Amino acid sequence: MRCSQAMLRQAMGQWQAMGHPDLWLFAYGSLIWKTEFPVIERRLATVHGYHRALKMWSRVNRGTPQRPGLVFALLPGGSCQGIALRVPAADVPQMLPRLWEREMPNPVYDPRWLRCRTPQGPVTALAFTLSRRSPNFTGELPAQELQHIFRHAQGRYGTTLDYARQTLEQLRALGIRDRALERLLHHGRGL
Repeated sequence: MRCSQAMLRQAMGQWQAMGHPDLWLFAYGSLIWKTEFPVIERRLATVHGYHRALKMWSRVNRGTPQRPGLVFALLPGGSCQGIALRVPAADVPQMLPRLWEREMPNPVYDPRWLRCRTPQGPVTALAFTLSRRSPNFTGELPAQELQHIFRHAQGRYGTTLDYARQTLEQLRALGIRDRALERLLHHGRGL
């Protein structure tokens, strides 16, 4: 059984083993536009070996157990453009537990330290990834099911459709083109 608090303690321990530097986070979804904690630097960043995909069931943040929604995850393969967020070391002990409450209400993500390429040089950042073996991985969903989710799924932070649209808008504002997300949102047109 996966334990969110144990995973938090592990991530905190790994960060502490780095000698308490500032903490980098890789933002690829709502963390780009809904950070909710102080950062001292934001950099465009690319991660190789993972890609952004709206293929994780959400039964809290963007859906319910009765009507699951979808959220983004980093899945193995490809690459992903996003933002590296730098959190001051002094803020990490208070910030990381709050971030965990938001991102890990159920311990479905696999937190990993990933190497990010940035214009100012590489950084190692904490990122929330998902295994294709996870029961929360959706696999490929038919267009009709995507339309149903976009029409009906809503959780404590709003609808799946608004979440996907907001992410796409923010990526575009940063000069990041996500063709897969553009294709996916085609199913949400007219809603």
